[in-house]
Amino acid sequence: MDNRLFVVARDDWSLHRKGEIDQERHKRKVKEAIRQNLADLVSEESIIMSEGDRVVKVPVRSLDEPRLRYDTGDQPQVGQGQGGTQVGDVIGQGDPGQGQQAAGPGKGQGPAGEDAGVDYYEAELTIDELAELVFEDLNLPRLKPKSAADLTVEDTRFDDVRKQGMMSNVDKRRTLLEAVKRQALGGGSAAFSAYGSGADASDSAFSALSQSAPPAAIGPILGEDLRYKTWDEIRKPQSSAVVLAMMDTSGSMGTFEKYAARSFFFWMVRFLRTRYDNVRIRFLAHSTEAKEVGENDFFSKGESGGTKCSSVYRLALHLLEAEHPASACNAYAFHFSDGDNLSSDNGETVKLAEELLSRVNLLGYGEIRKHLYSDQQLWNSFARLDPSPAFVRSILKEKEDVFKTLKAFFGEDLAS
Repeated sequence: MDNRLFVVARDDWSLHRKGEIDQERHKRKVKEAIRQNLADLVSEESIIMSEGDRVVKVPVRSLDEPRLRYDTGDQPQVGQGQGGTQVGDVIGQGDPGQGQQAAGPGKGQGPAGEDAGVDYYEAELTIDELAELVFEDLNLPRLKPKSAADLTVEDTRFDDVRKQGMMSNVDKRRTLLEAVKRQALGGGSAAFSAYGSGADASDSAFSALSQSAPPAAIGPILGEDLRYKTWDEIRKPQSSAVVLAMMDTSGSMGTFEKYAARSFFFWMVRFLRTRYDNVRIRFLAHSTEAKEVGENDFFSKGESGGTKCSSVYRLALHLLEAEHPASACNAYAFHFSDGDNLSSDNGETVKLAEELLSRVNLLGYGEIRKHLYSDQQLWNSFARLDPSPAFVRSILKEKEDVFKTLKAFFGEDLAS
């Protein structure tokens, strides 16, 4: 008769979690595919124009089923070619320029082909889930302590003790003091006679314990002695901030230019309101004259006049000096234009931008160039500001550059 009370199992327990492990691996693959498509997704018009409750579909390459494959054992193999190759040349891949499309989901364009394709399926995620991936490496750069601290971020603070909780949150000091109290009240060792009520009495009991009582004198710690730290989600104050969104709305800004600028500001506004409380965003639009407009007008209306970029920098300086003193808040300014500025105004624009640099934590300039031979005089004039670490500029030639510009203006490289 087998009288064993237990059996030690030596199975590979990871096999029992195979389904869960495969599911986690699948989620990682999907998230990786989404990250690789962020530049396309960020600039998708249907997302920019949505109300925030839309579901986005992302093409993800399907994974092959496991199967046995021949292992060459890393041994040299012999093959046959047609000559004319050099060591290091890439072989076994067709040239996408010779009637063959690069690997990826189909875009519905081009002539019919006869080559086998790669299977893709579409993963679904909400706008909020997409925003979480877009914002994971973004921060307001170069934040500094200011006198007015009305900008807050989420934080966790342990500020309470309870009799129930997780073992990982056991408060060892309070648990020990509860054990001391219980034993002292029950007529335990004289080493605990110093225990009383209040913080001072607790400290004296703890001191008496450490000086005169051997470890064994504490006795067992019972379940009723355990005390657990608990936490609350709080809003932690940080330095206050104001962000100036400045956009060229003149007649030279075509459909693509306006779309690219509004796409950037759409994600910027969503990022700031998701990550920070009470950060103030002010919307400035300009042609030959600049004015502050409402958020809806900023994202929907345009003008038909000429362009004087100096007007928006002059307005930005006026607003900061009148309503946002440097001692009270952090200031940021982001300007987007097609660069087609009045030539005689370029010098004044750079002069005012240089003055604005002394008032803001960061000045970002984005120039949208759809055409190869676009006017670059304003861009070249801004080159004199490049030595300043608080000045960042970016060129947007296609929709995918919106995400690149977001990373350039709010990336981790600018956090300090």
